[in-house]
Parts: sequence; structure tokens; C-alpha cells
Amino acid sequence: MHFPARLLAVCGLRMLPQPWRLFSRAAEDAALRRIQKVLCVAEKNDAARGIADLLSNSRMRRREGFSKFNKIYEYDYQMFGQNITMVMTSVSGHLLALDFKMPFRKWHSCNPLALFDAEIEKYCPENYMDIKRTLEREVQQCQALVIWTDCDREGENIGFEIIHVCKAVKPNLQVFRARFSEITLHAVRTACESLTQPDQKTSDAVDVRQELDLRIGAAFTRFQTLRLRKIFPDILADQLISYGSCQFPTLGFVVERFKAIQAFVPEAFYKIKVTHDHEDGSVVFNWRRNRLFNHTACLVLYQMCMEDPVATVVEVTSKPKSKWRPLPLDTVELEKLASRKLRINAKETMRIAEKLYTQGFISYPRTETNIFPKELNLSALVQQQTQDPNWGAFAQRILDEGGPTPRSGTKSDQAHPPIHPTKYTANLQGNEQRLYEFIVRHFLACCSQDAKGQETTVEIDIAHERFIAQGLMILARNYLEVYPYEKWSDKVIPLYQKGSRFQPTTVEMVDGETSPPLLLTEADLIALMEKHGIGTDATHAEHIETIKMRMYVGLTADQRFLPGHLGMGLVEGYDSMGYEMSKPDLRAELEADLKLICEGKKDKSAVLQQQVQKYKQVFIEAVARANKLDQALAQYFGEATEITEQEEVYPAMPVAVRKCPQCNNDMVLKTKRNGGFYLSCMGYPACKAAVWFPDFVLDVARDESVCAVCKPHPVHRLKFRFKRGSVPPVMPLEFVGCIGGCDEMLKELLDLKYLHRSSQPASSARQQSNHLQASNSFTRAGGESRHARGTTNLAPGHLLSMSSTRTPRAAPLAAPDDGNNAVVCNCGNEALLLTVRKEGPNQGRQFYKCSTSTCNFFLWADQQSEDRSNAAPRGSGLSQPFAGRGPAGFQLPGGGRGPAGFQPPGGGRGPGLFGSNSSDSGGGTVCKCDQPTVTRTVQKEGPNKGRQFHTCSKPREQQCGFFQWTDENAAPGPSGDVSLNPFGSSGFSRGLGSKAKRPSSLSSGATAKKPRTCSVCHQPGHTRKTCPQNH
Repeated sequence: MHFPARLLAVCGLRMLPQPWRLFSRAAEDAALRRIQKVLCVAEKNDAARGIADLLSNSRMRRREGFSKFNKIYEYDYQMFGQNITMVMTSVSGHLLALDFKMPFRKWHSCNPLALFDAEIEKYCPENYMDIKRTLEREVQQCQALVIWTDCDREGENIGFEIIHVCKAVKPNLQVFRARFSEITLHAVRTACESLTQPDQKTSDAVDVRQELDLRIGAAFTRFQTLRLRKIFPDILADQLISYGSCQFPTLGFVVERFKAIQAFVPEAFYKIKVTHDHEDGSVVFNWRRNRLFNHTACLVLYQMCMEDPVATVVEVTSKPKSKWRPLPLDTVELEKLASRKLRINAKETMRIAEKLYTQGFISYPRTETNIFPKELNLSALVQQQTQDPNWGAFAQRILDEGGPTPRSGTKSDQAHPPIHPTKYTANLQGNEQRLYEFIVRHFLACCSQDAKGQETTVEIDIAHERFIAQGLMILARNYLEVYPYEKWSDKVIPLYQKGSRFQPTTVEMVDGETSPPLLLTEADLIALMEKHGIGTDATHAEHIETIKMRMYVGLTADQRFLPGHLGMGLVEGYDSMGYEMSKPDLRAELEADLKLICEGKKDKSAVLQQQVQKYKQVFIEAVARANKLDQALAQYFGEATEITEQEEVYPAMPVAVRKCPQCNNDMVLKTKRNGGFYLSCMGYPACKAAVWFPDFVLDVARDESVCAVCKPHPVHRLKFRFKRGSVPPVMPLEFVGCIGGCDEMLKELLDLKYLHRSSQPASSARQQSNHLQASNSFTRAGGESRHARGTTNLAPGHLLSMSSTRTPRAAPLAAPDDGNNAVVCNCGNEALLLTVRKEGPNQGRQFYKCSTSTCNFFLWADQQSEDRSNAAPRGSGLSQPFAGRGPAGFQLPGGGRGPAGFQPPGGGRGPGLFGSNSSDSGGGTVCKCDQPTVTRTVQKEGPNKGRQFHTCSKPREQQCGFFQWTDENAAPGPSGDVSLNPFGSSGFSRGLGSKAKRPSSLSSGATAKKPRTCSVCHQPGHTRKTCPQNH
């Protein structure tokens, strides 16, 4: 149970009032007095040690935690009106990490688009488990928890991570928040006396930012990395091409400036310059018109001046001039000035500043405030610096002349004061000393007075053209005496009297050219990020470092940012899509929303949903126009490698279609690496269930509608897009249907088979527990998703009924015998003769293929004569309606595919592809065309090498699909109604190495089951292991 803190008069403890009360005041008092031991947790070990040292008067007792980097400090302290044991320890930044749940963490687990909706979780990384164990152990003996993390957004979120871990062990733990801006005795004691509650809203803003950065960053990073590695494999093969909603606008600023310089066209200008020499030097009078871009006009005015080049003094004015002292130092100004004045980059500056803070030398370095609060004792801080030999005298003079009088800026984060020294030290070295000195000098300068001077302006007239000169006399340097980072010097001019005339030393017409802007420095870049709301003062350095590390930008010799080829191409590619993702608008909106969440003006979930949808839409558009990205980068990396439309770049989105009938995991649509689609079980590799769709399925996606018949619910319908000519005329090319088994047309078209439970009636089995099979396609042979492509036609036994649902198409005409013996493909065109160049048994062998690649025609040249001699009379044959791959990617146990693309168990290719060149007659065996078959021999390596089979004698693209082993006695008749599936047409499936038994009987029309034979000698009565030929 949580007890809200409140004021205890007895010990002077001030607690913020709460709007709700669960217990009476007496009960609260009693609860607080029961506290004997308090666990205190800081953000870093240095801070924990520093705070413990101050509160214990250096009497703390140190002991080890589970983490060797995070010690435990114990001391006694007067709190809650009694003496309490304080246990101070620390974390090391964020204790918990945010990431996607499995399997989404893996890059190839899903389409990147799925990451916008994928489930996420917070977990403790392995390297922080020791810190977590320390907290869990220590909190068991404590009655209260005090959060001492940094008082900013990230610190508040880290505090809630600590609370989450501790309350998991001790749910009734009382929780308090210590708020402080510096690690000094006064600050930490004040924090102890005014404990508050952690701020949930501020933590919520960080949760939103973390989740969005994860989803957006991961989706775009995977998208562009996976794609561009394929497009530019020689250059980007190992490159991580990251995206971040802050890092891209930061890169955009660099690219925008570079392109402005590239696009800059210099323009000639002309002006008149007058000089006048005197005893102490020379005075330059500048033309009041400044410059003209018309040469003739300037020449005319110059000639007029030269006709009577005598100057008349028309005005002499003298007025006080001040150079303002600097404003109090905030984080952005510290990063900019350290970069400009000290040449220390922003990342290093913040690292050093963090260290100085934890050592107690400066106040908290992450602040947006440039106004010193009234309650801050500036005189005491100045007094500390009077002992320094370099600036001590100046500090004493500030105190002697009325004390500090700092300028006030306009910004306040209501959390921390401006950065200032909190303790004097003279023991620092290197950049730590330089940065500390800069912070001290800046603090003393802003507590001092403006520099004072007197400015004199002299205006002269020559031929009615006016010229002006200015002089400066410094009267009091003031803050400049301690602040060497700014210059202000005297500029002496003689005393001119109004109305006097003099002869100028020179009057000349000079020309020049307009110059382009300079490349951005780090200080310029930080200023642009702050102006446009990109990141926060705490993250500017991090985003700049990221784009440098990714090689999106580089640095010139004078430390200016120059975009690299990759950075330029990415920005130009996204900009050409129409979404200016390199511009700051999208991220600036989010940063504004995060502030509103902190202020309680916007709801966390509403902002999250709105931003996710916005970026998701941008992502969808970016993927649709990805070729723009390729084109932009091709300008810098050379010609892009073309990838075909069907080639997989990203896996399909893991949207559940139905439950797996084998393991009850979700089954999802996925894309094959070489094109095409399949339904896969999310339990892979433990479960290898899969349904492979044939090649004539051009596209498939889950429909939102759910089948009311098929079970287990829900079984989603699928939206199919079929290849023209591959489906019956009665069926549309775009079709929404169920693959659960209730759609007979789709079931037969895709050759989906169902194995019903024998204990159920056939009528109810379909509705209640159909085990989806697809001609053995429910098994991934060998666990692989890449399979050899077969190209023979489908057997009628695996197609939907030709008489009832399909209109047969005429076969391509046989080639006329015109003396040239030309081979004609399925399109009716003359086929192209090519030679196999790939290493293997067929290297050097010639073959015919379609010259336009519009049909799947294939024929070995050395089979042409024998196949043509057995060809059907011209126009008499019927081509099979499915050319190409087989139904649902049928696979046999050997790893090959079935019809079409049938591969026998040996793993060889189907008829016409994997047989020998012999074409002996198949004896009395006839194929489904009523033609005598030919006998061929398996030549491919495998258990069936040397085994003979009968097949149709026609050219491959005209074959009826007949296949029979010569040593098997099952011979289909001319009707061709027997399935090619050697296990029967019941859809029985067996994967590689599976122990499943064959069905007890074949489907109707089949002959009796043949006795099992040895795979070596093909004789019945024994197996391969006991074969006499092996012994």
C-alpha cells in the first residue's frame, strides 16, 4: 500500500500535499514512524557516493553489491523524526530496455511495416541483471524507497524503472522522490527535507518517446538497410543504414547547407570606397549605399565623385556603447561555446560536464534555464572563487562593488538553475580543467558589468554621395577582464568638425562577388536543432555523433560538416518521394507533444497512437516509392542492381490467418525468397507445417472477413490474385476465398487436401478440426524454404475436374516440318536455342526456351528428334491448364517438388528434366494421351539414381504428366484418374525423416497397395539397411 508523504513538524520534513488521502493523519504518522531503513538509489555510482558522503559527514560504510561497478553506502541519518539507516546505491542509467517481443526482434522475422503494431516489452538486459539483483536484495530489508536520479525527463523515467523492480519484490513499499540540482551539502539536505512524489507524467513522455523511436527507427532502418544492401551490394553490403526521427533532420540541416552552397551563383557587385590617412593611421569611410549590382550605375556615381573629390563633414555624433555581458549558461549554450571557443565537441563536453557534476564541482549540466533563481545565493558562489590566482581578484571586486548582478534570460525549465560552479577546485587537468575554467569565467562574467565605451560616427558628403566611418574608445572593460573568449578593441579616428572639408587620400571604385554561406559548424548545427525543436538539450550531441558514426557526414579540416554520398543520397531519395523526412516538422511536432504530456495537457496513449499512425503512413508511402531511393543513391554509387518485382526484400507481415492444425500456433503469410507465397507456422523450426501456393498465385493477402464454417476459429479468408489464363473462366482473377476446406473450388484449384480425423464423421470433420494439407505441402522438407523449381505440367489427378469446372485450351501447334526442323514454344513462336553454362552434369548441353520468356517452354536439344517423332498430330493435343510450378508447391520426402515441378524421392527433377537421354519404349504401358510411354533412367545423385521410370513421350510442354516407376505395378489407365501422389490422393503428408505411416488404402480408382521394396535393389522383403548388396 502506498502512503503519501506529508509534513512532519517534529523533524521539519516538508512533503508536497496530495489530492487524495487513504488514511487518517494518525495512520500516516504511524506508517512513517515504522520506517527503520530506507533504500536510496542514484543514477550513477559517483552521484551515490557523493550524496552519501555529504549526508553522512564522510562516515558512510561501503560494501559490495552484485555489480562491481555499483557500490552500496550505509549511514545513519535523522529522518521522519527518528534515526534511520540509509542504504545508498545506484543504477547505471536506464535499468530496463525496450524492445520488440520475439520473434519481431529478428531482422528477417517480419515485414518492417509490422513493427508499427508489434508487441513490445521492457526487460532488464543481461549486463544489468547484477544491479537488479542488488536492488531486489536490499529492498527486502527496507520500508521505504527514495529516488535520487537526475531531475530531468530521463531521470524520472529511470526512477520509475527502479520503482517497478523494487515493488515487484515488495508491493507495499513507500516511495519518495528527492529533487536537487547540484550535489552540495545544502542541496542534498534540502532534498531530504522536502521529499516529493515521482512525476508519472514526465515519465510517460519518455515512454512515448522511447516507443516511437524504437518503432520508427527499427522499421525504417530495416527497410533501407535490407533494400540498399541488395541494390548496392558492393558498397553497402556490411553497412547499417540507420534511421532516426531526430538523426535524419539533423542530417537534413547539413545537406541543406551543402546544397545551398552548390546551388549558389556568385553575383558581381560594385562599390565606392573612400580612405583618409591621418597621424594615427587610416580611416575607411564606407558607402552608405553599401553596394550596387549594376556596373554602369556605379561607374556614373563614381565619375561624379571624381569630378570634385572633396569631402564635407555633414554629421559628427558620439554616444555611449556597451558590449553586453553573457547570459547565464544553459546546456545548448555550453555545447555551442565549448565547440567554438574551446574546440571541444558537444559529446565530449557533456561527458566532462557530467563528471564535474557528479564530483560536485558544477551544478546539473542538463538545463534549459538561463535565469538565476532569486533564492540562489550567488554571493557565496562568487566568494568561493576569490582564492584562485587567475580570477580571484576579479571575483573579489564583484563582491566589493555591490555583489553579483547577472542578466536574466527568457528560458526556464522550472527544474534546474543555469550551469554554475558549486565548489572551487584547482586539481583538474586537461579538458576537464579547461571546461571547468570556462564555466567559472562565464559565471563571473555574467555576474559582472557590461563593458563600456564611447562610439563616434562621422558622416561625409562627396558629390551628394554619403560615406560613414566609426571609431570606438573603450572606457571600462568590466566583464571582458575575466572573459577572454570575446574581443572588443579600440578603433581610433581623428577629431572631425561638422562643416569642415578635406581631401580624401583615395576615392576608388572596387568590385567583388557575393560569397556562398559556409558549411555548418557543430555550434551552428546545435543552434538549428534548438531552433526547430529537434531533440532536447540532453540529446543534441548524441544525434550529431550518430550521423558521424554512420558516415552520413564527415568533418572538413576546419571542423565543418560535409555530407557523405550515403547521407546525400538518403536525403535526396526521401525528399523526392514527396515526404520531406529530412525536414524538422515531423519531429518538432512530437517534441511539442511530449512537453504537453509533461504538463498534463495531452494523453500519453493518444499522442502515441497519433504519431505511430502518422509515421506508419509515411513508411507505407516510402516503401511504395522505394525506387526513388535507389535512383538517388545511384547518382553516387553507380548503377543500381536490379531486383525483380517478385524477389523478396522483406518477409511478409506476420498477420495470423489461422491456427496451425499441428501445434496450434498462428499460421502467417510469408514470401518465398525466389518469389511466390506460402503459409507458414510461427512455431518454425519446431513445427514445419506450411502450405505452398503455386506460381499462378500472383498475390495473396489476408482478408479481414472470417469464415463462419471452418474451425478452429478464426480462419481468415485470403484475397488471391491469379495469373490470367490459369483459372477457369467462371472464376475471377481476383478472388476472396477460404483455404480452411469449405471452398471446394479453391480447394481443388490449389490442390489443398484434408486429412480428417477417423473418429469423426466426414461431414463434421471438415467443420470442426480439418487438418490442412496441401499435397504434402504441410511439411518443410529439411526445414528449408528454398526448393528446386520443377516445370512439368500438372497431372489431372491433382487438378480440379476438367469436365465440370474448366474449359481446356488447345495445345500449341506442333512445329511444321519445313526442312529447318524448327522448335516452336507454347506461344507459337520459334524457340531460342541456348547452352547451359553453369557448372554441373548438364554444362555445355543445349536446350530450347521461349524467346520472349512469356511461357514456361523448355526442351533439351538432344531430345528434340525423339520427342518430335512421338508428338501428337498437329492441333490434336490439349495443353494442361497449369504451366509452371506444381499445386501449392508439392514436396516429396526427398526434398523435391511434386507435380508440377514433381520430383521423385531421389531429389531429381521431373520427367523431361531429370531422366537420361534414352527413350526406350515403355513396353505395353500407355500414358494418359493413349500414347506409348518412353522409359528413362534417373541420372541425378540420390537414392533413385539408376532407377527407371515411364513418362509421356511428347515434348515437355505438351506432356500429360504421366509418371510411373518401372519397378512398380500400379499402372493408371487411359482415363488418368489416379493421383500422382505416391501416398494416395487423401493428402497424406510426410516430411523429411518423418516416421508417419502411409495411408492404409489409396483413393478411389487406384490399384491395390504394392509391397514395400528396398531402395537399393528394389526387391521386397527387406530394407536398405539389411540389403544384401550393402554387405
